[in-house]
Amino acid sequence: MPTDFFNRHRATLEQAVSALQQRGYWSPYNESPSPRFYGEGAAEAGRAAYEARLERPFLFTPEQAGGDRWVGAEVSPYGPPLGIRYPAPDLDRLLPSMQRAAASWREAGPQVWAGVALEIVQRLNARSFEIAHAVQHTTGQAFTMAFQAGGPHAQDRALEAIACAWQQLQLIPAEARWEKPQGKHAPLVMRKTWRIVPRGIGLVIGCCTFPTWNSYPGLFANLATGNAVIVKPHPGAILPLAITVQVAREVLAEAGFAPDVVTLAAHDASDTGLARTLALRHEIGLIDFTGSSANGDWLEERARQARVLTEKSGINQIIIDSTDNLAGMVQNIALSLALYSGQMCTTPQNIYIPRDGVRTPQGQLSFVEVSQAIVQAVAHLTTDSAKAVELLGAIQNEAVLQRIELARGKGQVLLESTALVHPQFPGARVRTPLVMLARRNEAITEEYFGPISFIVPVDDTATAIALAQRIATDQGALTLSAYTTDATLRQGLQHAAADAGVALSLNLTGGVLVNQSAAFSDYHGTGANPAANCTLTDADFVAARYRVVQTREPVASTTTA
Repeated sequence: MPTDFFNRHRATLEQAVSALQQRGYWSPYNESPSPRFYGEGAAEAGRAAYEARLERPFLFTPEQAGGDRWVGAEVSPYGPPLGIRYPAPDLDRLLPSMQRAAASWREAGPQVWAGVALEIVQRLNARSFEIAHAVQHTTGQAFTMAFQAGGPHAQDRALEAIACAWQQLQLIPAEARWEKPQGKHAPLVMRKTWRIVPRGIGLVIGCCTFPTWNSYPGLFANLATGNAVIVKPHPGAILPLAITVQVAREVLAEAGFAPDVVTLAAHDASDTGLARTLALRHEIGLIDFTGSSANGDWLEERARQARVLTEKSGINQIIIDSTDNLAGMVQNIALSLALYSGQMCTTPQNIYIPRDGVRTPQGQLSFVEVSQAIVQAVAHLTTDSAKAVELLGAIQNEAVLQRIELARGKGQVLLESTALVHPQFPGARVRTPLVMLARRNEAITEEYFGPISFIVPVDDTATAIALAQRIATDQGALTLSAYTTDATLRQGLQHAAADAGVALSLNLTGGVLVNQSAAFSDYHGTGANPAANCTLTDADFVAARYRVVQTREPVASTTTA
């Protein structure tokens, strides 16, 4: 029975709700790919499961409604093509089938929605190794990062969305007795009931760099509020989301629901119109999107029948004023620039350093000295190719390589981007970070997604703060990092970040990078600047997905003779 899933996972759900309220560290899914946590043989079984999918059709059992064509041409950034073919959707058959499936799902209610969603996440966690290989060979992430970000960390975000939805839905009572006193007369008595009404079919549009981490919040927030979901992966990263949809359909079928509550809309890279066609269909009531500002803006402007929640491009920045830990600062910055070759929506791009230098325990260091310290720290991370590839991963697509070439013309090269040979995958696209000294304004007011950063000389810290605030306000930003030992300046930075609607990290010198966002504690995006119109995960993110409809009727008064 569907309620069995809820009872099975009730304790986890209650812990997740508590974690949301406390905002401290908590995760039920271990990020270590160790047999101690996932069992002996789990790694080998996951790899075998991934390899068994290569060079063959991806089949759903039971079969997904609609579609007689096959699509898919994923090529690993590490070299080999995956050779997997996926059923292409026939929207005129698939969407009506989803509407029929959604009818019983929407009537099941919050407890069933949460229970089924929690069971799906638990089964995804058990398949974290298989998903890790799928993420690695579609995104280019190194295996450890693919395991963590594509598996447990993404599952954390899924659970966070379920818990947030459950928390909000519990604020709405099913019924109430309403009595209004009338003085000497009998009170007015009404019986009022409320129903949660899902918005419709949710469209989740995935990205090519973090297909699970970015898609799971919308996918599971939809399920936990009673909506059916159609998942449209990026054509370069279909497999991780196809596995996710397969698991979801299996759980739905076991719970007695039509599996077309969750479906996959895969397409080839040449079919550029599917996302927009889907987005404008009247059946679509919700859209979750991660990708470029151009496509996100189009969805926000055109898909008027749906609630559109977007995470788009932005320019993340670092301000250096002063530091009490120079070595820790430059090491932290270097790691944030190199991690996954800068292919994260939170990676810094612009680094502002005052022309007259930076106060440090070693004394006042010049602009050149601080710049060189950062450059040397980045270079040191890539001197050993075998170790570097585990940090850099591989470049997801050719557009990133083209962007590296374009950025070289925007200033003076301080650290050249070079190709590395991967010891396991000779055909991998691996590039070291490019660090530039900005000479032209467009270098710092345009996003250069990838292993590209600009060191920017500024007159003083106040100028840097004003510039960072303006760029975040106008172009958007997900992160802002700053280094200062001045308490007054720290307060000024907080005010500027709040005004620009961007998350601020201060004085990171240890194991936490500005790139990283922790479920149950960190809000990802603010919805307060052009980089995103929503937040992962707050009340608005889930409350947008349902409406409350009431029924009321008088209760006849009872008189005693």
